[in-house]
Amino acid sequence: MMINRLIAAVLPYMPKRLVWIFSKKYISGENLADAIRESEKINAEGCVVTIDILGEFISRLEEAESFKIQYIEVIEQFSSRKIKGNFSVKPSMFGLLLDKEACYRIIREIVAVADKYNSFIRIDMEDSTCTDDEINIYNRLREEFPKRVGLVVQAYMRRTLDDVKNLMKSGTTTSPLNFRLCKGIYIEDKSIAFKGYQEVRDHFMEDLEFMLKNNIFVGIATHDRYLVEQSMLLIRRLNIPKEMYEFQMLYGVNPKLRKYIVEKGYTMRVYLPFGTQWFNYSTRRLKENPNMVWHILKALIIRG
Repeated sequence: MMINRLIAAVLPYMPKRLVWIFSKKYISGENLADAIRESEKINAEGCVVTIDILGEFISRLEEAESFKIQYIEVIEQFSSRKIKGNFSVKPSMFGLLLDKEACYRIIREIVAVADKYNSFIRIDMEDSTCTDDEINIYNRLREEFPKRVGLVVQAYMRRTLDDVKNLMKSGTTTSPLNFRLCKGIYIEDKSIAFKGYQEVRDHFMEDLEFMLKNNIFVGIATHDRYLVEQSMLLIRRLNIPKEMYEFQMLYGVNPKLRKYIVEKGYTMRVYLPFGTQWFNYSTRRLKENPNMVWHILKALIIRG
């Protein structure tokens, strides 16, 4: 709706405390202590976590070094506390659009630390300006650290299935590919992205079936109950072993569905973001998905 887009454009100029009323449901907090506290709660509920430090599309490489130090501290702290989880990184946070090779080197340092602690790093997928470079980073890291890295793929992108097939051909590692399959959130042109609601669902299931049939580990990342149910049916039909898939959801989104999946006996991973960049993250997500505005207005009304 036009009104949603208008409000989403204005929100970045509103007081942070108002935006936080909405954001706090979906962000664990600003600091590491917040992330540790919420992760331990999620572990106690029978779920594992993926930690995501907020920040993306930096303008100076010095910022990348600061984020690298934060990630290394998080990995060390989570490992020492034996929290069940791993970590997700956005290459644009490490200067992908400024210096591709510097970005790769910094992410490699983080993966090397994760390798030391027997942990795992997910390379996030951002908008279409980043896709080729993020696939390349994943391919390079997979050769050196085959068990420590994974990639996000987006079902609404027309190229995704071809990308998966090409990744199956590349590299020499015998370790299975490891993907997080989601619908996709960035606004992309219809020439490169599917736009229809059911069309995206159909391609999600097509991609999932191909991956499961080809010995690829899949993080089934969705808050769509239809896709959850269809995925469960597919897993049973193909008799896929539990170690080759898991369900994934974002922190604070659809807790009833999350509980339902866990009670069915499936592995559930919760993506848990934290950091001081929560305001930019929240307002950017609103611009990408203006329909979220209604949820903010409800939060403001209920709070009031």
